[in-house]
Parts: sequence; C-alpha cells; structure tokens
Amino acid sequence: MSNIKLFEDNKVRTSWDDIQEKWWFSVYDVVAILTEQSEYEKVKSYWKWLKRQLVKEGSELVSKTIQLKLKAFDGKMRLTDVLDTEGIFRLVQSIPSKKAEPFKIWLARTATERIEEITDPEIAFRRAADIYLKKGYSREWVNQRILSIEVRNELTAEWQDSGVREGKEYAILTDEMTKAWSGKSVKGYKKHKDVKAGNLRDNMTNLEIVLNMLAEVSTTEISKDEKPSGFSESLSVAQRGGGVAKVARENIEQQLGRSIISKANAADKLALDESPKTLGLQLPLDDNEIK
Repeated sequence: MSNIKLFEDNKVRTSWDDIQEKWWFSVYDVVAILTEQSEYEKVKSYWKWLKRQLVKEGSELVSKTIQLKLKAFDGKMRLTDVLDTEGIFRLVQSIPSKKAEPFKIWLARTATERIEEITDPEIAFRRAADIYLKKGYSREWVNQRILSIEVRNELTAEWQDSGVREGKEYAILTDEMTKAWSGKSVKGYKKHKDVKAGNLRDNMTNLEIVLNMLAEVSTTEISKDEKPSGFSESLSVAQRGGGVAKVARENIEQQLGRSIISKANAADKLALDESPKTLGLQLPLDDNEIK
C-alpha cells in the first residue's frame, strides 16, 4: 500500500508492507528534507555521494536499501530507493541537519501509529475524522465519509477474494460502477466538479456519498452471492451494483426535479453538506441497512 505522509509541509512517499508489517520510506524524499534541497538532481547527487561515503565507512545501510515502485511527482510509477524505519533512522544520523531531531520524532510516531491502527482499526477512522474536521468539513459530512471508507474496504476485500488484481483492474471496476449509477466516469465526474487532483469522494455531497456507498455495498453483496471469478465476471457485478444506485438516484431526482450530481467540490465545504436529512427525503436504504 503506497501512501504519502507529510512532515511539516514536505511530502514523504511511503509504502506499507503487509507481510513484514513495516513502512518503507523514499530515501530521496528524506534526503531532500534533511538537506533542505528541493531540486531533484541535487538530491540525487547528494545521495549518490553519501552512499559512497557510507560504503567507505563500512556501513551496511546501503546494502539494506531496496527499490520499490512509488508514484513520482509527474504521476508515473518509478523505481525508487527506499529504506525501512530502522534504516531511515540510521540515514538521519548520517546527515548533519537541524531537522534531524524533529524528523526522528515524526518517524517514530508514524511507525507507531500504523501498528496501533492494525491492532485497533477504529483508531485509523478516528484519525481520519480528525483530519477531515480540521480541513473544515462538517461533522455530518465526515460521518458519511468515514462510513464510506469502511464500505469501500469491504468491497476491495471482496474483489481481492474474487481474484481481481489491485491497481488497474480496481480502477476499471470503480469507473464502470461509478458510470453505472451517476452516468459519469470517474474522470468525467471530476471534470464536472472541476477537481484537478485528489479523491473524488472528498468532493462529493452527502447525498452523492450515500448513493456511491449504495453502489459499492450492492456490488459487494451481489459478488458474495454469485462468487465471480476474476476481472471479467466482476465487471458485470460492478455494473449491476451501480445500477441499483442509479434507480435510487433517478427516484430522488424525480422528486426534486433536478440532478443531484453536484458541481460542488472540496473548495466549497458548505455546498457539500446537502444531505438526505436536510432535503427531507426518504432514501430506499437507511444507515443500518448500509452498514
């Protein structure tokens, strides 16, 4: 699982290893922070020089460096030098920097938090909720968004059990399911909302999130019943699951006399608060059934 962590205002690309249960951190990102250098070529040259010095000193750090494919800042997946938490601690000790101590504290906290989240997944949800609240989202919206994460996780677990490959195949199934219920591909939906980057769900209204959850939970339940094998069979299931939410969307739009596919995005938090409760609508699926 690849991710991006923030140290102060700096991005650190990371990858969680489920088998070894540990984080891998991009060496280039860490070196850039500690040397306070933003130019990639200079960071690359420094790391190349430092590796030579470490080898001369007899350090085993270089031999512990591996390469993983991480998303580069041009959006492409590229092989990148990474070290685990222990290795990064040793790297920090090798680079004179005023940011060394605060970075070590951040690193320790990051490693600890992930272990805590594995032991008690509810902690991860609470942390996610706190982040959304700090960004200015309403508590009602946050509750829906956190529930949508749980629903999404159940769906991807089902896809994994069905032999769907993570990455491109997940993306295609998501796209087809979204298109089935909303009438728009993920890319088209983002364009409609003028979302240049970020998660589409973070730019949905409460009502859009509910309908998206309905599509995902319907897809999950159909898949559990039919037990599709592989991508092709799961594709049909995703389209039909999205179709369930399409029926709900069309019924709601008939009552309202307008489309519920909103142009509101994360830049307009108040507009995202539109919800079934505030609209006075009775959806065909209540919260208990969604869960």
